[in-house]
Amino acid sequence: MVFSSAVFLWIFLPLVFAGNLLTGKRLSNLFLLLASLFFYAWGEPLLVVLMIFSVIWNYLAGLLIENCRHKKTVLFLGTAVDLLLLGYYKYAGFLLRSINTVSGASFEVPDIVLPIGISFFTFQAISYIADVYRGRVKASKDPLPVAVYISFFPQLIAGPIVQYADVEKQLRERKMTAEGFALGFRRFIYGLGKKVLIANVLAKCADAVFDHGAAGVGMLPAWIGALAYTFQIYYDFSGYSDMALGLGQMFGFKFPENFNYPYLSKSITEFWRRWHMTLGAWFREYVYIPLGGNRKGKARTYANLWIVFFLTGLWHGADLSFILWGLYHGALSFIERLGFKKVLDKSKVLSRLLCFTAVCIGWVLFRAENTAEGLAMIAAMFTPAEGMKLWELGDMKTAVIAGCAVIGSGVMQALVPAKLKARYRESVLEAFVCAAVLFFCLAALAGAGYNPFIYYQF
Repeated sequence: MVFSSAVFLWIFLPLVFAGNLLTGKRLSNLFLLLASLFFYAWGEPLLVVLMIFSVIWNYLAGLLIENCRHKKTVLFLGTAVDLLLLGYYKYAGFLLRSINTVSGASFEVPDIVLPIGISFFTFQAISYIADVYRGRVKASKDPLPVAVYISFFPQLIAGPIVQYADVEKQLRERKMTAEGFALGFRRFIYGLGKKVLIANVLAKCADAVFDHGAAGVGMLPAWIGALAYTFQIYYDFSGYSDMALGLGQMFGFKFPENFNYPYLSKSITEFWRRWHMTLGAWFREYVYIPLGGNRKGKARTYANLWIVFFLTGLWHGADLSFILWGLYHGALSFIERLGFKKVLDKSKVLSRLLCFTAVCIGWVLFRAENTAEGLAMIAAMFTPAEGMKLWELGDMKTAVIAGCAVIGSGVMQALVPAKLKARYRESVLEAFVCAAVLFFCLAALAGAGYNPFIYYQF
């Protein structure tokens, strides 16, 4: 079940919201846990057992860490089991295929169904036991807060990745208000609009180019396809994050922001402070800093950065393309740290243009069917040649939506005066805009339009 579906919008969400109101504070966590497990079981009827196991395992690990002398051993075992489950479901096939390719062996590659959102809820589970070990939070004696934290449906399948310390108090004490519901519903509508009205339209243009393949695509269509996907993935993922934050607010939770107009970045370093901010915070908190961060000299700092970017690419998918994408960003960050960032800082316009172009090229590896096709598409972007006709990429609607995507990715927010934005917030005009966005989203979904979800595979 996805947020941008009729079942979720018309049936699941209204019933869960009403049910949560009726159960009251005392039974709210139990009700939300059952609703979240049902939400997960809708798409994964059998693999919901994996979710339940993750909850029980990490709840018990947290108690053991707090109440035994061998805390580090328990942390290691708890984390190892979490990562082994993630590794089996997400990376076993990739590993066997790689061994077969390199060694010429013929190991049978099992057809393993990837549990939805396993990367997200696994990282949250590790966050819980790691924070208990470090004394940042107390282990919960009540299993319900831990269960809701790991399984809560708004951020279950696409984040944001929430650290337990950020929501510990909210899991025990939270208040649903009419104002919170209104603000959350508004945020949800904006996210739904990003996903349905922008990302889904641009997806058709990107698919037309990447499904055609690099051979004979032409330089201009290759760039158009890359740009279409660049904005598609932003509006798809940030739209889902907005919906998650809005839903959380409707139920009395405040989740951390996940995006801050990343395409306005003047460097790759800044881009990763603005893109998927909760993933970056997770790797910084639980990988980069434990490895030594930047406290042990330049060589160690660079090595730690390379490790983090490698793992960031691997986290996104079990394929060489994702690893190369992560290392590509690592290389760009490395070059900036060697002194190129000082050059970028001399011109805000040029630095933003170079950063955006570099990010756009990287997304080609992310989108292509395989590494060879991705590299061929990048080559096509820099090789003058005739290819696909522009009308094969979309119509006037696609062009208009593309223009809106560019303006809405930070350009408008940067240019509009703060006073004007403040006057728009919670005004009659904004209420009208939200109503119109919701109407057009529901109309598009009722028409059974194209509705892909990029981060479903993670």
